[in-house]
Amino acid sequence: MCSVRSFVTDDLFNFNHVNLDMLTETYNLPFYLKYLSHWPEYFLSSSSPNGECMGYIMGKAEGVGENWHGHISAVTVAPNYRRLGLAAMLIDVLEVITEEVHDGYFVDLFVRVSNLLAINMYKKFGYTVYRRVLGYYGAEEDAFDMRKAMGRDPHKKSMVPLDHPVYPEDLECD
Repeated sequence: MCSVRSFVTDDLFNFNHVNLDMLTETYNLPFYLKYLSHWPEYFLSSSSPNGECMGYIMGKAEGVGENWHGHISAVTVAPNYRRLGLAAMLIDVLEVITEEVHDGYFVDLFVRVSNLLAINMYKKFGYTVYRRVLGYYGAEEDAFDMRKAMGRDPHKKSMVPLDHPVYPEDLECD
């Protein structure tokens, strides 16, 4: 059993154990605070009955016109709480916020091309690979931009895959 609630600044002192996974991106404090102040509705935490942080999701709304969408910047669950459906629950909440609060066309996320576990999980949740972003994680690795259409895009135009890779500088800015 767990609860999902808005992330608060004090949570920044209690979520280090969630970020210890080598595939979890860890950001600097100003990055987290920017998300918390600009998109508080998209920054959520799941807690155990004893108050321990089990996982969190951090996102934002961005884009213009038919590119207006919700973006998952980070979703992660502490190793002890994996395989309980927490990531699905957090992503579901973000998708509802994208549809009901921001009226977005789709939700997207970036994932390392080598992270097959996450890619398969996102596919199970209805996401598809939209495009490959060359060098997204520096010279180290490419990313897949994965998307899931929301109700505002009934024909799923936002999910039609590109037939060529792009570079990070080709990505749309918010």
